[in-house]
Amino acid sequence: MADIEDTHFETGDSGASVTYPMQCSALRKNGFVMLKARPCKIVEMSTSKTGKHGHAKVHLVGLDIFNGKKYEDICPSTHNMDVPFVKREDYQLTDISDDGYLCLMSDNGDLREDLKVPDGEIGQQLKTEYDAGKELLCTVLKSCGEECVIAIKTNTALDK
Repeated sequence: MADIEDTHFETGDSGASVTYPMQCSALRKNGFVMLKARPCKIVEMSTSKTGKHGHAKVHLVGLDIFNGKKYEDICPSTHNMDVPFVKREDYQLTDISDDGYLCLMSDNGDLREDLKVPDGEIGQQLKTEYDAGKELLCTVLKSCGEECVIAIKTNTALDK
């Protein structure tokens, strides 16, 4: 038998899946689905009639929840499609570092500094409002091992 002492594991994974199966006909608009291996929000959905071979087809159009790219797919309504586990969390913005990383604090006081300022309009708005001295809450969307800030709002809880 091999020496057990020699084995060394850097990190472990729980082995939990990042998606779960759902029948195509049960998917709804504004829900989430995996299209072309990317987590997407369904923006358009149409079902065709059953053909002579008996399967109704569902045509899905979705926007990638992280980069906004449009993806399409057609799937028989009786088949299963993968639906990503999507988690949203609000963090309080405490600082923006010089290299463009956000310093965020969760409700229980944990700090994290691993998210970059988002590109585009949200990133610009975040910087200008932070520079103006506003207390901001950042909504972070997490799915399939990716995370990004998708929305910001002024923290009104401090006024009370």
